[in-house]
Amino acid sequence: MTFKNNKKSHMNLDFEKGNGLVPVIIQNDRTQQVLMLGYMNEEALELTQKDGRVHFFSRTKNRIWLKGETSENYLYVKSIKEDCDSDALLIQAKPAGNVCHTGSFSCFEEKNSKGFLYELEETISERIDQKVEKSYTYDLYKRGINKMAQKVGEEAVELVIEAKDDNAELFKNEAADLLYHFLILLKAKSFSFEEIEEVLMERSRK
Repeated sequence: MTFKNNKKSHMNLDFEKGNGLVPVIIQNDRTQQVLMLGYMNEEALELTQKDGRVHFFSRTKNRIWLKGETSENYLYVKSIKEDCDSDALLIQAKPAGNVCHTGSFSCFEEKNSKGFLYELEETISERIDQKVEKSYTYDLYKRGINKMAQKVGEEAVELVIEAKDDNAELFKNEAADLLYHFLILLKAKSFSFEEIEEVLMERSRK
């Protein structure tokens, strides 16, 4: 997995303001959860752009270090953005494992449910692409578009039925079933959930 950025578009960063360093916020590219804060000098940034994995400058060890160099819990870069003052970076990355040195998913808090839909979408895609046997997801996919669409319809009807009652747990479970099967159908149609969000965003601007 390689992040390609040959334009060095971030080399106009103001490193002098921070005595040769800029703060770097690491964000999960799928869930948008903030994972950690680190620092880079120019060399660390260049290595990150070239290698595709996040490199930091350690202020305590006084050296460049590759995040995950001992644990192999690397951070694979998806995008790099500088802030409006050109003195900080936001890097969206795919973590290979828990990010915090304590073993936690994030240095700020444990993994939360917000944004999990994108992780689920990725899992669904992997099970289908890798043809994982004994997987309900792949089994349904193999049965064809008509069966997948039918299943979405069935789950929608069940959600409507539960909406007329007052059982909150059953309603939430039916809603979850509907979303799950909807994501399978999106995969089969070669669309992403983000594309559907873009349609909704465009509608909100009208």
